[in-house]
Amino acid sequence: MTSYFWNLALCLLWMTSLENLYTYAFQKPLTIPARKCYFRLKALTGEDALTSRTLARRIRNSRTNRGRVTTPNSKRRPTSRPATNRPVKLIKKKKQNMNRPMKGFHLPYEYTIEALRSYHAIHGDLAMPQRFIVPEDSDYPEVWHGKDLASTVYDMEWWQKHVKQNPDHVADLNRLGFIWERLQTNWNLVLEALVTYSSFHGDVMVPIGFVVPHGDTGWPKATWGIHLGRAVYQIRARNDFIRGSNAASRRLQLDGLGFVWDVSDHRFRKFYQALRHFSKLEQLKAPGKSDLYKALRVPSTFVVPSGSTEWPEHLWDYPLGAKCQAVRSKELYIKNNPERQAALEELGFQRNGNATLGWLEVVHAAAIYSKMHNRHLDVPLKFVVPTPPHVSHNCNENEGDTCIAGSDEAWPWPEQLWGLPLGQRLKDIRVKGAYLKCSTANSRRAQLDALGFNWAPKRGRRKGSSSKA
Repeated sequence: MTSYFWNLALCLLWMTSLENLYTYAFQKPLTIPARKCYFRLKALTGEDALTSRTLARRIRNSRTNRGRVTTPNSKRRPTSRPATNRPVKLIKKKKQNMNRPMKGFHLPYEYTIEALRSYHAIHGDLAMPQRFIVPEDSDYPEVWHGKDLASTVYDMEWWQKHVKQNPDHVADLNRLGFIWERLQTNWNLVLEALVTYSSFHGDVMVPIGFVVPHGDTGWPKATWGIHLGRAVYQIRARNDFIRGSNAASRRLQLDGLGFVWDVSDHRFRKFYQALRHFSKLEQLKAPGKSDLYKALRVPSTFVVPSGSTEWPEHLWDYPLGAKCQAVRSKELYIKNNPERQAALEELGFQRNGNATLGWLEVVHAAAIYSKMHNRHLDVPLKFVVPTPPHVSHNCNENEGDTCIAGSDEAWPWPEQLWGLPLGQRLKDIRVKGAYLKCSTANSRRAQLDALGFNWAPKRGRRKGSSSKA
């Protein structure tokens, strides 16, 4: 019995020494699988003392954790499991377009002409879209199912391979109404479509989603189905068709059509032109005022009237009011562009908005009226800021006309306030709460109180009230 325990002790000592030596030499603990640890302990004791493999695993872990050599975090191997319990986001690779339809250059001519005859029998012509995928139908040859018929036959490679040296094939295609113009380069087709679009619309500002209508006799057959809007966008964004040796000549062709290279600048110029024309019309309505102090006020719902002789034709139906709102709220056309901002300010365009401009004019006129009436702001309803008296140039002294003389410099009312219905504006503030439905309502109320504003005037007619100060 003594020799049994002595052998057991020596065996355990030997295993511990071997583990420490291995850990010191390789800088990592010696691990023994749970199954081997279980059978070794069973062989040493000669009994089934460890009836559970889980217990053996616990013993193995307790022995290997002693004397474990720890390493800094920077030297530890990265584990496949994340440090936190957050779900791991898997980055999906973009799938390649393996389902793109194939062309049928390799197919015999007999199958291709049979497919063209089937298309002609169904549609009546060969004006196919830019990409026509042959359906899996019994009307078409089975070898053409799922292939792009239009991109195949309207390609110079197919023409050189099957048609160029075969007059009989040319005759077959002519009988079907083959569109030979579509064999030219894509640039020629796009240019021809742009010329046609310009004749219809007067410009080449093609919407990005515009596609040449199929079956429209106003367009050349070769251009039917062309994604003209996308082609124009790619010319601007990626310089498609204008790279290489032909770039300069093609740019000249586009410039001759009035092609717009910078859409943002073009739209700002149109907005500026409409705003300047609106300013001129406003000056004609009020000839007594100069444009030095005039602030432009465009109603938010204003749209240039269609058919108006006062406006240029290319500005008809232009939503000038909505554009002004977008410039103020979203900085449309003027974001990070001080030159455009300065150009609009010269026209009198204010970015604060019509409501803020209206309040500034009202409080300015109210301050002058209050000063003229000893800090008492009780304005008659019909009071309108008067214009200064002036010497009439139409006076004829021989006829005895009465002329009013005076000095504009001594007039207390500034020019931008002439004609302002101050009495009505103050009544709207008192009754409807105009200009007081914003975040600065309290400060505006305080301004009016400081000017002596009468919030509850007496009812009835005023004695000796006048519409002028």
